[in-house]
Amino acid sequence: MRMRRLLAVPAVAILFLAACGDDDDDGGGQAEESGGGGESEENTGEVNVLNAMEPEENDAVQSIVDDLINSDADYEATLEASGNFEEDFQIRSEGGDLDIALVPQPGAVRDAVAQGAVSLEDLGFDIADLEDRFGEYLVGLGEVDGEHYGLPTNVNLKSMIWYPKDDFDAAGYAVPETFDDLIALSDQIRDEQGVAPWCVGFESEGATGWPATDWMEDIMLRTAGPDVYDQWVNHDIPFNDESVQNAAEIFGQVMFGDGFVLGGADQTPAIPFGDAPGPMFQDPPGCWLHRQASFINAFFPPEAEAGVDYDWFPFPPIDQEGTLIAGEFAVAFRNAPEIQDFLDRFSSQEVQCAQGGETASSRLSPNIDVGPDCYANEILGASSEITTAALEDGTARFDASDQMPTEVGAGSFWTGMMDYMSRGPDSATQVLDDIEASWPQ
Repeated sequence: MRMRRLLAVPAVAILFLAACGDDDDDGGGQAEESGGGGESEENTGEVNVLNAMEPEENDAVQSIVDDLINSDADYEATLEASGNFEEDFQIRSEGGDLDIALVPQPGAVRDAVAQGAVSLEDLGFDIADLEDRFGEYLVGLGEVDGEHYGLPTNVNLKSMIWYPKDDFDAAGYAVPETFDDLIALSDQIRDEQGVAPWCVGFESEGATGWPATDWMEDIMLRTAGPDVYDQWVNHDIPFNDESVQNAAEIFGQVMFGDGFVLGGADQTPAIPFGDAPGPMFQDPPGCWLHRQASFINAFFPPEAEAGVDYDWFPFPPIDQEGTLIAGEFAVAFRNAPEIQDFLDRFSSQEVQCAQGGETASSRLSPNIDVGPDCYANEILGASSEITTAALEDGTARFDASDQMPTEVGAGSFWTGMMDYMSRGPDSATQVLDDIEASWPQ
């Protein structure tokens, strides 16, 4: 799940464009002015873009749009942040006054089609060129009934474990290369430091539980592999399949490990996910390891310095390799030249590179031509490199719960993981059976 309405990104007065200024890329998927297979409307001179960003992030991205798109376009693009995105999205799309929406799940793309979205083919995009820009996997997530509707505009890397670098290095700890190494490190930290190695929080108001599903997804990728992961997402295997059971038990090795989790697993449903890493920055650290996506550093203390006070390493492999990601997709509701032009330029190397700078520093680009030098710090740059490499080699997989039916992905999967935390390791089989029974027929 991409965190929306909870992620505050500080606005900075100037754009971080030095790394982008020499790029000549005009966008491999550039839309033709004819509008493809559909009849293009006349330019209205305005483009509205509904999104689920925090106001600060919306303002930061708007400043980039103003400088790099609106400054020389024959239209004015306005980003509109909504605190009630899902409701406003439905009302606006049904009311006919929505131009573009940035939706945070592939499942929402299918919903948009039912509400009158325009295909990228009708907008004049060459799908093969878009696959060169974003990779086949991400472009394919926006496909519905043989047509493409979702244009990738933002991603985040989820397979990350954060740690207090200065203390970690001073203690002589080594970054684990395997999951067994990770468990051994957890034992070592507990025994030597006298504190729980892991800080974990799963509370997220009405979305409580999504961080726990991310753990399950990372482990499914690293045990069952990408192909079985896809079968799980599509319900080609049941939710209580032995591969899912195995992932749940491995998840339990951390959550129910002796003294592993600060406060205990049963307390994690009440700890806000954004507050959970806080003890890692105490002196001495109150915990040493925290698994969360690339956006979590927005919740770190403002004085904490990347690469000095904190760093991260990839979630280590178990039996297989894999990289978990999430992100957003732009969906259009009007076929017009200004819509075509905005989508093409917003997803281009230049504009995407600018979004990696200080002004919008939590955003990673799905455009594989956006290099690490575009980002505000080395941590984000490295995150981008790993994400791009995984998209190119086919080992990246999108958040499973965001692709499952809402009743499961944003329902029984979330609540089931919280039941697991509360009821303990022996409840895994019953929890998975209950989730399987909730899958819509």
